[in-house]
Amino acid sequence: MSKRKHQKKNRLIRIADRKYERQLERAGKFVVGKLKMTHSGYGFVEIDPAERVTEKGEDIFIPIPKINGALDGDTVKVQLLPGRREFSEDTANRGATGRIVEVLERSRDTFVGEVLPGGVVRPLNTRLPDGIKLLGGRKGAQRGDFVKVRGPEMIQGEWRGSISSVIGHAGIIEAELDAIMAEYDIPAAYSKEENEAAMAITPREIDRKNYSKLFVITIDPDDAKDFDDALSLAPGPDKEHLELGVHIADVAAFIAPQSRFDSQAARRGFSCYLPGRTLPMLPPGLTASISMQAGVPSLAHSVFLTVNKKSGEVTAVRREHTRITVAHRLDYDQVQHFADTGKAPEDWAPKLKKTVKDLLKITGQMRKFRAEKEAFIELPLPEVRVRCNEKENKLLGVEARISRPSEQLVEECMLAANSAVGAELIARGVAGIYRIHNEPEIEKLWEFSDMAEQFGFATGDLSSRKVCNDFVRSLPDTPKREVILSLLLRSFPRAEYAAKPLLHYALGKTAYAHFTSPIRRYADLTVHQQLWNLDKKSRTRRVETLERVAEKCTELEEQNDNASFAASDRMKLRILEEELERGVFKIYEGVIAKVISAGLQVAIEELGLYGFVPVDALPGNRKRGKFALYGEKNSSSNFKLGDYIYLRLAGIDFARGSAIFVPAGR
Repeated sequence: MSKRKHQKKNRLIRIADRKYERQLERAGKFVVGKLKMTHSGYGFVEIDPAERVTEKGEDIFIPIPKINGALDGDTVKVQLLPGRREFSEDTANRGATGRIVEVLERSRDTFVGEVLPGGVVRPLNTRLPDGIKLLGGRKGAQRGDFVKVRGPEMIQGEWRGSISSVIGHAGIIEAELDAIMAEYDIPAAYSKEENEAAMAITPREIDRKNYSKLFVITIDPDDAKDFDDALSLAPGPDKEHLELGVHIADVAAFIAPQSRFDSQAARRGFSCYLPGRTLPMLPPGLTASISMQAGVPSLAHSVFLTVNKKSGEVTAVRREHTRITVAHRLDYDQVQHFADTGKAPEDWAPKLKKTVKDLLKITGQMRKFRAEKEAFIELPLPEVRVRCNEKENKLLGVEARISRPSEQLVEECMLAANSAVGAELIARGVAGIYRIHNEPEIEKLWEFSDMAEQFGFATGDLSSRKVCNDFVRSLPDTPKREVILSLLLRSFPRAEYAAKPLLHYALGKTAYAHFTSPIRRYADLTVHQQLWNLDKKSRTRRVETLERVAEKCTELEEQNDNASFAASDRMKLRILEEELERGVFKIYEGVIAKVISAGLQVAIEELGLYGFVPVDALPGNRKRGKFALYGEKNSSSNFKLGDYIYLRLAGIDFARGSAIFVPAGR
């Protein structure tokens, strides 16, 4: 056995032993938590960290036979099981195991699904049971319609539900987006009456400084809908420093705590961006008037950062309510072209060129300083977006974007402003909302390391952020890199909101508030409202109150993310379906990300999705009716993790939400 394989086996044995010892300790005990189902039918129960029988952040694995009628999101009572001592990769990866003994609270009493032949409905959420039998009248629903269903309920051993309303027909983009909004409880767009009422709001008064002569610019995506941040750069107190201005729309001037649209914003939590549909957190007319448009005087809440030109260190900060006027609206592509070539559009005046050039330089220094001091973890994964004409509900294609110096310019400014505000809240004893990110569990990092080794990469000790960054930088610039980075990201916990300034692991920061997007994030608006009251010498909200706000924001963010992912994935499948209908036979390059007895899960970088290759489509041996994949006993096939494979699209399985591919040439 090679040294690397020996180390890997020892590590897996340590994981198994450690988890088994804890299982024995806890066997028979009961815990309460929230069930999260997987697409495969088993689940994990997230438990309250206050439960002493488990470690913070540890989930309880629930095998399929032990689900006992619970549904995704239910609050359940779980009895812990002793597990197994014998070593296997399954034992090592599984962790604490339990069985659900009682459903304490259902997470839902309705769901959205598609009507199928035979009087059944298939839930849009693939974590719910498939093939739920319909009871009662159909309310005019036809095969292929999306419907809202009361239930599901387990009756005489089978899942059942009844139609409450018909949403629209599957395959029509507008209906699919309506269905996703209904499933994930995304509030509908503001009404005309609400929009008119919001536009009539008169901003509240506060002492402001007039910076209308300051040269201010915005840099956003070319299709941005709102503009809540702007930048300026001016000479500092001496030749060694510059003054970087981060100007944020002063939304608190329009939205007071507990006002009508504050309550609406709190219910939404975030602006929701679905392919082909934008649902702003605040009424769109108000959003447009608050946004900092070029050439229009705007009310801003500004953070001025004194930055050392050479080191990139922020040496002083001040915060003011201001009046500004944006001189130019720029987009990321323009700025990136200028950064790459030094060539600017014809309408860029010398002052604009110098400002952008200096911003690129100073924020580059700030990023270097932050990398050395905070060792932030950078995972350069592309953002893959579905482009859709919102007016015509027409799909335009898929676009991948990766963070470039133009995006990093703005990111550095926002990070610095958020950090400055967080530090001020703490120093002045004012409750705030902070972005936190727990350290990853060491066992999950070990499990990722074992997976990476199967791709041919040695990680080192990833519990060190420096080692983690060195590993990321060592990855070759190939499609394998994205798969590895995606798997690494999955080994990290989700970031959350909290009313206490705890660690943000990935950023290497503490006291990291959210301040820079008050138009589209309620957490940021809450911080603005706290600062407004502080500056007006009014009463601010207490930590206990903001703890509830932060918890709700975390919940709504995950809900919004799930809706966005579901819509994006479904639209990608529709784009692929159009390819099939047009007879397009395109060849895609993929990387094998998972090998199971049913076939291969393949990451396709170009599409930003995982495709499935059924075992029957693969060449190789079949033994006792089962395809012998790489790693199985007596296998003669060569398919393994990390291999490249060239594919063509064979079909779409909307039931499982996946695209079916076969090897090119078959």
